[in-house]
Amino acid sequence: MAKIKHIALSTQDVDATSRFYVDVFGMKQIGRIDHPAVRGYFLSDGDLNLAILNFRNDAAAGVERGKDYCGLHHIGFQVESLEAIAERLAAAGSARRDDVNDALDVGRQDRRYANVEVKYSGPDGVMVDVSETGWVGTATFNPQ
Repeated sequence: MAKIKHIALSTQDVDATSRFYVDVFGMKQIGRIDHPAVRGYFLSDGDLNLAILNFRNDAAAGVERGKDYCGLHHIGFQVESLEAIAERLAAAGSARRDDVNDALDVGRQDRRYANVEVKYSGPDGVMVDVSETGWVGTATFNPQ
């Protein structure tokens, strides 16, 4: 079965976006790209490759999106402590997305769900979803 090992984010500020994922989630920079068509960083948590890319032309980005597209909806991170990550997210300027949390009836201390616990804003309009329980279908999934 195929497993997710790579996610690419398109951004206008590769430095700030990369710094967010390194500072908040402890990802490691494992590579860099500086090509006429794209520049950016490759990060890893040891299991997943996350590319932070700035496309320099529409063709390289895909004409349906173009070089100005900033994309992906959200990325989920399994964490040891929701409280500890909340502090790190706040320090990085990430706000809880209580509009979304409320709409999904998640993000409350008295209620924990598999696949979604608390959503926060992240760089480039990409939300981050943090969970202590993980996601169904992952090796570390631990429903409480």
